[in-house]
Amino acid sequence: MADPLAPALDRVLQLASDLAGAWSTRARASTSVARERAILRLFGVAGLDHSGVPLASAVVERAMGEDPARLGSGIALPFAMALLEYDIVPQQLALDVANGAIDLAFEAQLLADPERRSAAEAEVRRMAALAVERIDANRTARRETLAVVGETPRPWIGATLAAPGLDAAPDEAEELVVAGADLLRIRVPAIRELAMRLHDRGIDSHDWRPRPSGAHRPEEDPADVPTGSQRALATLRARVDEAAAEARRYVRLSSVASALAAPEQALVAALERIDVVEADPIAEIVADGVDPDRALADHSFGHRLLRRAGTLVMVGPGPLVVAPDLATGMPANAATRAGRAFAMQALSIAFALANRVPEEQLIAGALTPWLAGEPNPATQALATVALQRSAWPSIWLAFEEPAASGAIAARWPLLLALGLAISGPSAIVVRTARRAELSSVVQATRATAALATELVATPAQSLTRPAVAAHAAALLAAAETTLERLGDQGWSSLLGEPLGGVGRPRLGATAVTEKTEPFDTLIDALGGG
Repeated sequence: MADPLAPALDRVLQLASDLAGAWSTRARASTSVARERAILRLFGVAGLDHSGVPLASAVVERAMGEDPARLGSGIALPFAMALLEYDIVPQQLALDVANGAIDLAFEAQLLADPERRSAAEAEVRRMAALAVERIDANRTARRETLAVVGETPRPWIGATLAAPGLDAAPDEAEELVVAGADLLRIRVPAIRELAMRLHDRGIDSHDWRPRPSGAHRPEEDPADVPTGSQRALATLRARVDEAAAEARRYVRLSSVASALAAPEQALVAALERIDVVEADPIAEIVADGVDPDRALADHSFGHRLLRRAGTLVMVGPGPLVVAPDLATGMPANAATRAGRAFAMQALSIAFALANRVPEEQLIAGALTPWLAGEPNPATQALATVALQRSAWPSIWLAFEEPAASGAIAARWPLLLALGLAISGPSAIVVRTARRAELSSVVQATRATAALATELVATPAQSLTRPAVAAHAAALLAAAETTLERLGDQGWSSLLGEPLGGVGRPRLGATAVTEKTEPFDTLIDALGGG
């Protein structure tokens, strides 16, 4: 790292760390409806209720609604109390609560009895321990499978599954493995909560589809099972493992979930041995319009599960922050756009670190999707990747090919080569090629990576170029200003009006609150806060 830029970079990282540390403390003391749904799924609640609503959602909606008092006290202890009172399994209890046969509010009153409360706490610990045993078994299975089939050569090359349902997804996944993909990216459909909240604002979520009642029956059409559902992911994991064994290399699965889904995404990843989770709380706040307290509470919970599972956590290259420009009517220049994105990425990484996710489990997006269309993109790419590698030398960098065409698409492979020359082999490259074209694209990408090793340069060497150093300095100045304003003025300095207009709460704002129940379901089971 060139000495003139070191103090500015250190200042940006310190500002991000200070903000993220304070947010992490608050997030751990909060809960949300998504966290409570994840707790039920941790206990084994799965599938749909009799009307086709995800069962965990139906239970939380009936037992808590959006009453802060009930939400703050949590679902775990009343649910465990009911299990002991009625002597039934979690799935049956959940069905009985969903259809109104059992009221968890009554069970919550029984917790006032010290003996009953102690029994309920013991039952929660027992169920959580069973789930953690499965999580640990998956971590062991990943390690043992790697020992047998061998590690994938770096950089890992990823492809996204296109099949929307379980009828076609396993065959497509196997074909992608045969074509040379090292990582299969699976998009999880928008969860019901997000779809309903967007609908209330007059927005339809096109990637969400309600499932008919009785969809849990054995005769269900596999085409009706979304590729990103837990059941589909379990099937894909088995099929990919078989194909990877034939190819003599380990192939990883990556999930990309919608906003408001971080706790459940993390739990499913831990239970089904998903290797990489794309989970970026700051992008969720800035780009998706989620309430900051809600996003941070959700991702704090998710980080705890992913840390235990050994799942890699990928954050993006930073969202495009435009609200300040809309407020002034003046568009930002390239360095300011890049600086704001770098600041947001620094916050996401600092927040994960504050939640004790180790650096070796973190992946950071390297190039913003709009970079190829910027002026002087090569200079910007060199500056950004050099700063990222200087800031986080132990963190993998991910290069995701943007959905573009023409001159912008033609520039991206060149930017990739420049980025790989600085990032080194600890990288992931996600390509947009169709299945029939993937084999040739994998070969071309590996050739690019091999050529990049001949151009290898340290961050300091890259930043000796005057134009690169000038852009990096301007980027860091914009990042510092962004974080200082965020610290002084709060999120209003970066965010525009919420979806639906002035006066509307941001997404999920009514479904997060401080915990009033001191008992934490996961502390003992996961080994600390």
